[in-house]
Amino acid sequence: MNDGLVSMDMIRIEATDRSPEVVFDFDQGRFTLSGESYPEDSAAFFAPLLAAVRTYLSDEQPKPVTFDLSMHYFNSSSAKALMNLFQDLEEAAEQGWPTTVNWHYHPDDDTMAEFGEDFALDFNHAEFRLCPTPETA
Repeated sequence: MNDGLVSMDMIRIEATDRSPEVVFDFDQGRFTLSGESYPEDSAAFFAPLLAAVRTYLSDEQPKPVTFDLSMHYFNSSSAKALMNLFQDLEEAAEQGWPTTVNWHYHPDDDTMAEFGEDFALDFNHAEFRLCPTPETA
């Protein structure tokens, strides 16, 4: 997958000029996406990540999940992938997985703040936090 480190416990993909940095630490239940996301084929980029998260969430023993997003920009196909990911996280939370999504954005970035507010509306069981942070990845 994209020349990154992939193991049963971790997915790590370096950011490119078109795709975000990915750090999925399954042992710790910590997942991070940061940077920009407008890969040529968003579906191909995100499909293995979504599959890995779904596999993780299929465990019968719920574990705490923390998802950190620090995005500067993403295109509409990346937004669709994020929506799919968020739906999986919300369903897991509804089934008893303690789930937190931290939406990091620069306080001056009204666009990313608004995207976070829009995504937050889709959560009833998972905790969605808007996190204005001066230093976003």
